[in-house]
Amino acid sequence: MRIQTSLMFLVSLAVLQGLAIGANEDSASPESTETISFYRQVRPILQRHCSGCHQPAKKKGKLLLTTYAGLKAGGQSGEGFEAGDPEFSLIFEYISGDEPLMPPDGDPLAPQQVELIAQWIQQGAVDDTPAQMQAQVGPDNPPAYLRPPVVTALAYSPDGKTLAVSGFHEVILYSSDGSERKGRLIGRSQRIESVRFSPDGSQLAAVGGVPSLFGEVQLWDVAKRELKETTTVGHDTLFGARFSDDGKQLAFGGADNRARVINVEDMAQVMQLDAHADWVLGTTFSLKNDHLITVSRDRSMKLTIVESGQFVDNITSITPGALKGGLSSVERHPTREQVLTGGADGEPRLYKIFRTQTRRIGDDFNKIRAYPRMPGRIFDLKFNKDGSQFVVGSSTATNGEAWIFTTEDGKVLHKLDGIESPVFAVAFRPDGQEVAAAGFDGTIRIFDVESGKPVTEFVPVEILSADATTD
Repeated sequence: MRIQTSLMFLVSLAVLQGLAIGANEDSASPESTETISFYRQVRPILQRHCSGCHQPAKKKGKLLLTTYAGLKAGGQSGEGFEAGDPEFSLIFEYISGDEPLMPPDGDPLAPQQVELIAQWIQQGAVDDTPAQMQAQVGPDNPPAYLRPPVVTALAYSPDGKTLAVSGFHEVILYSSDGSERKGRLIGRSQRIESVRFSPDGSQLAAVGGVPSLFGEVQLWDVAKRELKETTTVGHDTLFGARFSDDGKQLAFGGADNRARVINVEDMAQVMQLDAHADWVLGTTFSLKNDHLITVSRDRSMKLTIVESGQFVDNITSITPGALKGGLSSVERHPTREQVLTGGADGEPRLYKIFRTQTRRIGDDFNKIRAYPRMPGRIFDLKFNKDGSQFVVGSSTATNGEAWIFTTEDGKVLHKLDGIESPVFAVAFRPDGQEVAAAGFDGTIRIFDVESGKPVTEFVPVEILSADATTD
């Protein structure tokens, strides 16, 4: 094993030898006498920076970095570390030096983080993972449910044969008629906040993360049920995924108040928007895919040029009080430069994307129509294939609604019956004949669009008895 001679390595040795080092502003930098916790200090660093490529669903180099046992075992290059000796520990060799080998496609770990890992190894590399957290969720150990999961996202495949449903650590693929489960896409993100099929149906994007730890974009091969690519973004959850119409780019928002666009082929970021003042919960592209439309809890919908990242305009009114709360969802009309949005005030609104007259104080020029207000907050909305209808899901503190609207005349076509809990996700089947709605109670409900009547309902996971978990 090569010997590190870089400044970073020398600084790390100085810490280990107890030499005096000035206080550092980064909270990850440990005091020399502090006992380092694997679970509370080392593991989060690995989760944010390394586990995207080294997790149960994607063990690059046969290396697993989501558990202590995986880190200790190492991968195809050898054992991960030698307790008490960071200098001869493979993990330390890979993350330190002037040009660290890991992460290969991301920013190097901060010197303070490298120091912390080195000190943990020097102290004996103790595993303090709580016993109840030892079990690792993954393809070989799928999530087990004592009650249905809260469903935050639904999406039909372009051929209408498959319905993707968010779960805990996974996306569940179900036949669109609810008759059978077709697959489970199990990853590392605890929360899946948005799912989208690519335009050709070959890939599925799932965005989410672990709150206050990392955001993640997952890209799955639908036919093989395999995780193709994943990238970690920021330190909090992601929302509102949307493919461009050519399938080459993917947009999403986040709890860091930013929106981003990445290339699907290599997951490289091509645009970042910093103009919002609160969580960005929804994104969509213009018809030519050259502009990005984003909505946020900051009560605004913004227009940005994708190629340059230049902010163009607020599509919604900037007049205080014009919107009674934040916006949570946005969907572009399939054939027009128009977008549908909704949020905290429960009122769906249709807007033109591009302004054709000079903005005046107090105007809401781009608004085409406001639709009848729903109870509670709007969480999701989707157009049918030709844009003639759309479905909206809303939630109060204790209940929920799903309504189908006609786009042109602004009428409520159906208020769907049988929903008794908050609705967080809706979807229009591509043939326009059925819609799906789900939310807090974890039950997927399918409705006939023409009549508005229920067709079927199902829970997308197996529910275990409490006794089964103690066997």
